[in-house]
Amino acid sequence: MNPAPEVDLETLGFDEGAHLLVRLALDTVAPGEAVRVHGTHDDLGRHLRAWCRQMGHPEPRADADGWRVERGAASVGRWRDSVTAGGVSADEVVEHPPADWSFAPRGAAIEAGGGAVSFPLDHKIEVWADQAPRLYAQAAAHQWDPQTAIDWNAPIGHDDVIEDAVVRVMAYLIENEEAALVVPARFLGRVHPHFREIQQVLAIQVADEARHIEVFTRRANLRRPMRALSTVGGRRSLQTLLEEPDFAVATFLLSVLGEGTFLSLLAFLERHAPDPVTRQIAHLTRQDEARHVAFSMAHLERLLTLEPSWRARLAASVERRHDALASTAGLNEEVFDALVLLSAGSIRPADITVGWNRVQTLQREMHESRRMRLSRLGFATDEAERLSGLHTRNFM
Repeated sequence: MNPAPEVDLETLGFDEGAHLLVRLALDTVAPGEAVRVHGTHDDLGRHLRAWCRQMGHPEPRADADGWRVERGAASVGRWRDSVTAGGVSADEVVEHPPADWSFAPRGAAIEAGGGAVSFPLDHKIEVWADQAPRLYAQAAAHQWDPQTAIDWNAPIGHDDVIEDAVVRVMAYLIENEEAALVVPARFLGRVHPHFREIQQVLAIQVADEARHIEVFTRRANLRRPMRALSTVGGRRSLQTLLEEPDFAVATFLLSVLGEGTFLSLLAFLERHAPDPVTRQIAHLTRQDEARHVAFSMAHLERLLTLEPSWRARLAASVERRHDALASTAGLNEEVFDALVLLSAGSIRPADITVGWNRVQTLQREMHESRRMRLSRLGFATDEAERLSGLHTRNFM
C-alpha cells in the first residue's frame, strides 16, 4: 500500500489559506483514502475539524505526527475528472440533458439543488449536427473585417444607371439579411447550453449576418444616399420565416431553401459585378452563407435519418408558405430589372438581351440547386422538383 500523501502547513492557519493545500492534497486521492496533515498553528486541529465537517469529509484523527484526513464520499474535487455527474465526460453529448444542468459545462460535477432553467430546445435530435464543431472552428478562423477585407477606395467607373442597379440590389440584400439574422438569433436563446457547439454556430451565424448588413449598407451608400423600394410582398415573405415556431422547419426554409438560393445570387453578383467593391462583397458574403447552408443541411440530414417522418413536415411547410404568399407580387420588379442591368453592363439593347438571358439562367440555376439539396435530404426526384418550384419568388 502506498503511503498517504503528506501536507506540511508549517505555521499556516486555516484563516490564512491552509485549506487550499489540504484540498489540493485530497484532490489527488479517491474517496475513502487519506492524506496526512502537519502544522504548528495553534488552532490547526479545531479549524481542520470544522473544515472537514463543512466539506463532507469524516472527522480527522490526530496522532503523534499530526492529523489523518480521509476524503469523504460526497466531496467534490479533481478526482471527479474520471466520474462526472450523470457519467458525462466533456466530449459526450447526451440526448436529453436534465433541466437542472442549466448552464453547467459538459464534464462538470453538478451540485444538487438550485432549481432548473427551461430551454425549449433540449433534445439532441432537435438541434444537433455532428459537423457543428468543425463548422464553428472554420467560421471562427475565417471571420473578416469589413474595414480591411474590402478595398472601399477601389475605382468605380460605371454610370449612374448601373450604380442605381447596384444600390437596389444592395437594399434588397440588406432586407433579406435582417431576416437571416433575426431567425437564428430567435432560436439561440432557446438551445440548451449542453449543446454549446450549436449555440456557437448560431451565434457566429448572427455575427456573419450583422457584418453582411454592414457591408451591403455601406456599398449602397458609397456614392450617394440610398434610394430603393421595399415592397409589401418582400417583407411578407420574410415575415413568414419569423413566424415559423419550429427550429428544424425554420432552418429548412431559411437556410436550405432561402440562403441556398442566395448562394446562386451572390455567385451571380460576383461574376457580373460592375466594380471591384461589389465583387469583393459578393465573394466574402457568399463564403459565409455557404457555411450556414452546410450546417442546416448537416442538421436536417441527421434529423431525417433518425426520423424520416419529418420529411412530410418539411414538405408541408413549403406548401403552407407558398399558399400564404400566393397573393403577393413575389420578387421586387426593381430588383429583377437591376439584376438584368448589372449583368448587361449597359442600356444598349443588345446588352440588355444578354442581361435578360443571364437572369433567366440564374433562376434556373437557383431552382436546380434547390432541387439538388432537397434530393440530398431524401426527397424523391419529382417531389424535390415540385417543392423547389413552390419556393417563394422572392428568393429568400
